[in-house]
Formats: sequence, structure tokens, C-alpha cells
Amino acid sequence: MKVLMVCLGNICRSPLAEGIMRHLSEEKNLNWEIASAGTGNWHVGKAPDHRSIFAAKKLGYDISKQKARQFNQNMFEIYDLILVMDRNNLSDVQSLARNTAEQEKVKLFLDNDEVTDPYWDNSLFEPVCRQVEERCREIIKQLS
Repeated sequence: MKVLMVCLGNICRSPLAEGIMRHLSEEKNLNWEIASAGTGNWHVGKAPDHRSIFAAKKLGYDISKQKARQFNQNMFEIYDLILVMDRNNLSDVQSLARNTAEQEKVKLFLDNDEVTDPYWDNSLFEPVCRQVEERCREIIKQLS
């Protein structure tokens, strides 16, 4: 299983989802490949936001070595499942799909809800991290 997590800049939400999902899937000995990307290119090559790194570390996850990258059409061919953090990400990623099969790979990370972008509010990083962790556990249970 190859899973891609996507948010806007690939420095807050999707790196959390990537790091947590990778850690949890490895704990379960699942042969999953987990990655992340952003719909925008502002942070390509940069580490996750220091607040995401700190929130993840408090829960026992190390996301500090990840590097931001931008989503592109080739990723539809690589990944089996593309989980996006909000409806804008959903629209942006689906607009790049070349066919129905590619569009169907793209789903909201929280099923019918959005993961709040914590970028503008320091107090949101830890709750978002816990929410992402809980959802990663649910996804693993559903798919394994």
C-alpha cells in the first residue's frame, strides 16, 4: 500500500500525517510506503514547521528529517491512496487527475471533515497532531 498525505504547503498537517502513519504502520509490520506533498510550492525542500516537529515529538514521533515537496500528476501513478487535509486540497488535487480512476484515489483524510490548518494559531498544533494520530490509527485498522 502506498499512501500520500497532502496539505497546502507540506509543512504542518501532511508531514504530521506522514510521520505518524509511517511510525504506526511500521509498528504493525505493514509493508506500506507513506509520503506527503503540498499543493503549493512555497516550502519545497524545507523541513516541516518547527511547531509541527515539536507537537509530533511530544507524542513520540520524529518528523524533523522530512522535506516538503509539491504534488504533481505523476503521484497519481505512484500512490494507491491520496489523503488530503481539506476541501481546497481535494479540489486542487482532483483537478490534476487525468481520469476517473485517478480522481477516485483522492479522499479527505477525515472522511467528511477537514483537518484545521494550524499555521496561523500556535495553540492548534498539539490538538491537530492528536487528531491526526487518532485518524491514522483508524485508517490502519480499516485498511489492514
